[in-house]
Amino acid sequence: MKITLLGAAGGEVTGSAYLVETASSRLLVDFGFFQGIPHAEDRNHVPPRLDPTRLDAVLLTHAHLDHTGRLPLLPGRGFRGPLLATAATLELSDLILRDSAKVQAQDLTRINRKRERAGEPPLSPLFGVEDVTRILARGQPTAYERPTPVTPEVEALFLEAGHLLGSASLHLRVHENGRLKHVVFSGDLGPRGIPILRDAVCRHMPADLVFLESTYGDHDHRPFSATVTEFYEAVRVTVERGGKILVPTFAVGRAQLLLVLLALAFRRGELPKFPLYLDSPMAAEASRIYLRHPELYDEDLRALGAEHSLLDDLDTLKITATAEESMALNEVPGPCLILAGAGMCNAGRILHHLRRNLWRPETTVLIVGYQAPGTLGRQLVERAPQVSIFGEKVVVRARVHTLGGFSAHAGQTELLDWLGCLAAARPRVCLTHGETPARTALAREIRARFGLEAALPELDESVEV
Repeated sequence: MKITLLGAAGGEVTGSAYLVETASSRLLVDFGFFQGIPHAEDRNHVPPRLDPTRLDAVLLTHAHLDHTGRLPLLPGRGFRGPLLATAATLELSDLILRDSAKVQAQDLTRINRKRERAGEPPLSPLFGVEDVTRILARGQPTAYERPTPVTPEVEALFLEAGHLLGSASLHLRVHENGRLKHVVFSGDLGPRGIPILRDAVCRHMPADLVFLESTYGDHDHRPFSATVTEFYEAVRVTVERGGKILVPTFAVGRAQLLLVLLALAFRRGELPKFPLYLDSPMAAEASRIYLRHPELYDEDLRALGAEHSLLDDLDTLKITATAEESMALNEVPGPCLILAGAGMCNAGRILHHLRRNLWRPETTVLIVGYQAPGTLGRQLVERAPQVSIFGEKVVVRARVHTLGGFSAHAGQTELLDWLGCLAAARPRVCLTHGETPARTALAREIRARFGLEAALPELDESVEV
């Protein structure tokens, strides 16, 4: 049995994909986009060593694009197996992948106009909406905590990962050559105590090999309560001076968290009510999916909803569905708060708002999630005095606040605690989905705490069990 890393390895965070090969089964765990790295588009394909016609199944940990983005490429290359994931993951994957197809088509329309004028042949998108429909038609919803047969020799257990609605860690039980082997994929693990989602589940179970994400393996986040206090204070100060608050936000997960926090602040009188704009049709649809799955909420959110609907507290919220409504926000005076994608400022409506407002000192930009190297969001986090947006130089006079405590990823201590449930089995540990400093630091702590040597696999490296 061997597992080959087809992404999120070698010190990179995106492109998660694991090819699992046993004596008689071939499975794929996730198949995501590479993002935020130079020439990422050159890697977003089906690698030669992966033959989709031979895949028995694909298993998904969650719906984010860096875990699902290459899935629509599979049906056209002959994949005919099931796509196994929780129901919420399948719904969110459909939303995210359709949006990706739309964005690709829009971007290529603009690019191909330039290519036509230059006498160059047009480019084609990686996939279209019809490809998304084909792969999601193979979706089979799985339940948490219930062993799911995948092939005659492989059984999968999906456990809550606390990262995104429907997110899961995967425990594979593999019967091979008369032996039972256990391989665990953490997926992306969420921090404890964050509103909406339940905490990641940690089980004392057998484990021969563990693939552990390491996005924040080198540090802990600021406490969530302190981050909420900072969030409210940044909002309050900007509202008092009549400025705009721009929040580049991931449409799925982060947008819903921030809306819940604003609803709570309004309910408790911690912030005065003021205009809010959800400038993301995708975030609006994701919110509707969240509303359809109250069974996945944590106890606190269910209790708050029992008092009265949080939607009642958000009566100043407006959803801007069309491009025209989005552009009209340029003329809306402050104070107001605009939630817009994309979360790393590498695409989407947030770019227009940043171009129009970064140079204004009364503006506040709240960075509420991970910013990959090379993205505009990373430049803002690193305090670049000037940035380029749509080829235009824009000076940064706005206040930029980085609120790391809102991360949907577990910090170092939480990663170690999760691994601690499996450490007694003395598994081999491979650290993936993290930059080199984060992986190295986490490996050092794993050695000190558990006496286990954690490997740092490279892209396309195979790990044998």
